[in-house]
Amino acid sequence: MMARDVHGMYAMVDCNNFYVSCERVFDPALEGRPVVVLSNNDGCVVARSPEAKALGIVNGEPVFRRKSFFVRHGVRMFSSNYALYGDMSARVMQVLSRFSPDVERYSIDEAFLCFPALARDRLLETAGRIRLAVRQWTGIPVCVGMARTKTLAKLANHTAKRMPGGGNCLLDDAAEIEGCLARTPAGEIWGIGRRHARFLHEHGIETALDLARRPREWVRRHLALPGLHTVMELNQEPCIPFERNPPPVRSLMCSRSFGTEVADLGSLEEALSTRVQQAAAKLRAKGMAAGAVQVFVETSRFRSEAYAGDSGCAVLPAPTSFTHDLNAAALQVLRGIYRPGFAYRKTGVLLLDLISEGCRQLHLFDAPVVREGPRKALMAAMDRVNAVHGRGTLVLASSGFGAKPWHMRQTRRSPRYTTRWAELPVVR
Repeated sequence: MMARDVHGMYAMVDCNNFYVSCERVFDPALEGRPVVVLSNNDGCVVARSPEAKALGIVNGEPVFRRKSFFVRHGVRMFSSNYALYGDMSARVMQVLSRFSPDVERYSIDEAFLCFPALARDRLLETAGRIRLAVRQWTGIPVCVGMARTKTLAKLANHTAKRMPGGGNCLLDDAAEIEGCLARTPAGEIWGIGRRHARFLHEHGIETALDLARRPREWVRRHLALPGLHTVMELNQEPCIPFERNPPPVRSLMCSRSFGTEVADLGSLEEALSTRVQQAAAKLRAKGMAAGAVQVFVETSRFRSEAYAGDSGCAVLPAPTSFTHDLNAAALQVLRGIYRPGFAYRKTGVLLLDLISEGCRQLHLFDAPVVREGPRKALMAAMDRVNAVHGRGTLVLASSGFGAKPWHMRQTRRSPRYTTRWAELPVVR
């Protein structure tokens, strides 16, 4: 059933400069100053404040090339604080759920909401109340874009972001929509990737309006069904359904780059075991089990030496979420793909063939009555302890003890204000 049969209007709510905004919530002195948030191991810029953008700082550029520039212009740098950002995102989504029972979480800082077909002034009033409530209850500034389709709601949100200080935008008038499409490059439309953007440019399609006016037979032939849906949505015909319940995931990955290069197998095993335990905890939180384990290792792509990247997979006798079984399979794969003499920069685990824990088929010779009860109790206790006292409180011995030089560099990470008792903000 198409969204039009159920709802009259979509709202796209997007947090402004989300990572930077999270840092500013707990450090108001950052307001008005250029701020950037860095990627894993403090390598590249992944988020910028408006002041940093005004200085010409580009997303994705390596930090080491701009260190003197950052110092000269007083740019504050922060390591990625995923615990803080994830928790703040959950708080924003909780506020949004007060305005509509239908919330589709699109990313860590974006969500679609559905509303009935209300009068224009009431919709704009609702958008204003959303912005005010999110800012008041979480400290995060947001912009709201509204339209009859998800693609136009995305476009309305981009328009709102260009307003001074951010704001709301409702696209429901045909003339207004046409003007907005005429000002928008075709490559900036949601759902149009780089390859399609180049193709459209080669065929003289420069703006979203040019694309919206193309014959649908031509669009279907050259851009396939997703492209046709995009064009229909640009013409206010809802085609992209609202996902109240996201489809079940079929895989789960956990990987991180190392803080320093790792050459010995023992350190690689410790790092991989740490990733497996994190992935297994996420798997159990989703109520799922994995039928196969894939492991990969990589050297740096930016060194003069030849790049090496290897991977291997192990199929499990029966789907499981038991950390010990997943870890044993992963380590066995690692020992098979490890090559002495290479300095590795990254390792990770990919859990495949995921199914619901209640639907998994056990091995013919397994003894579920004897083994499953104690195993589940052990994992439940482990997850509970780590949830209360912090991740890594209870770990497998295979992940090592003491300081680990391969740990990700986060020399500029702010406190995890909302998820660690020892790092709560102090008011003086």
